[in-house]
Amino acid sequence: MKTRPAIVAVGRTKFGEHYGKEPEQLIEEAWLAASQECNIERKDLEACYLSDCFLPITNKLGLEEGFLSELTELHVPMEVTRSVSAALLAACHAIQAGIYSTVLVGGIEKMTDRWDKIRDDLMLLEDTWSYYAGGTPETNHELMLRAYIKKYGITGEKLEKLNVALAQVAVKNHAHATKNEYAQFQRKITIEQVLGARKAVNKPLGLYDFAPISDGASALILTSEEQAEKMTPQPIYVLGISSATDYLNFPGRDDLTHFAAARLAMKNSLKMAGITPMDIPVVEVYDQSTVMEMVSLEDLGFCEPGTAWRNIRGDCQDGSGYYEINGKPIFVNMNGGLKADGNPLGATGGAQIFELFKQLRGEAGARQVKIDQVSPRFGCALEFEGFGTKAYVTILGRE
Repeated sequence: MKTRPAIVAVGRTKFGEHYGKEPEQLIEEAWLAASQECNIERKDLEACYLSDCFLPITNKLGLEEGFLSELTELHVPMEVTRSVSAALLAACHAIQAGIYSTVLVGGIEKMTDRWDKIRDDLMLLEDTWSYYAGGTPETNHELMLRAYIKKYGITGEKLEKLNVALAQVAVKNHAHATKNEYAQFQRKITIEQVLGARKAVNKPLGLYDFAPISDGASALILTSEEQAEKMTPQPIYVLGISSATDYLNFPGRDDLTHFAAARLAMKNSLKMAGITPMDIPVVEVYDQSTVMEMVSLEDLGFCEPGTAWRNIRGDCQDGSGYYEINGKPIFVNMNGGLKADGNPLGATGGAQIFELFKQLRGEAGARQVKIDQVSPRFGCALEFEGFGTKAYVTILGRE
């Protein structure tokens, strides 16, 4: 990038079941947290890029931009996307083009109030053909796992180890979430619980393999590099950001064991940032299921195809909380991931950026990652829309 947009502040709410709070209260809480961090007021904002996925359905909203204008009492340009990563990408382009110098980027979702009514909508929008074939939101995750096992010839003892490795992903993320005050699930689970939940439904994936449905909001303040230096002594720069797409119909894709969109987005973001995967020690991946965390380690270039389960299996046994790959530690989903932090679709990507921002500034508290006794230089976030239909990769850096 010739001009590097910078994040100067972040804010979020606790994720979970917020029956007693309206969407306005959630996004206001996230915005206020971010604004207070860098002493910015609403009048300083030149534009807003906000995301939601189901808010018009769950809260019967019409033109969301009008809702946001009324909420913020602003008449600046506003655009609504399906994910925070999409909003951030658009905002970065605007900053780079010199159109704006200070922008609010955020996301909001309120799903638990009408969870029973939107479950079908989730699958219908994620993969229409699988929905009409009777698929549930969990279907494609199991199909991917079965395809992965078949392609890489994982049988017998190896298959048992893979199943335990996936359980270790859930256990690791729940352990991280106990140190995250914003997480939906702040309790530890055991491998026995994960395996038992699978046995109870006689399926390869069970209750503890999937992320929950959540309510919540997240926000960040994005500025030009020049403006950032005036607002904070520790701006975090967007070094690379890219997106890619794939077929809506998962069974119709060329490779059912990987996400082509994630691979392409990562390749382009790395090129933009001028670094390699091994330069990145802290990563937030989109673990809607334990399978997705395993596959994402391969798609982002940290592990060779078909091998991530071996790294997970070998590194999670001692509860260290990170994967050691090619002699280097990779800290994944330090906030608990979608699995334990929560998954309010329109706000989830903001929580990923929130975590990376805190990690790179050395402000993550009990879950802080240290590389040679200092906070990491680089961090990477992977967010999906749909089941790998659209992927966004954002690379952040301290310099």
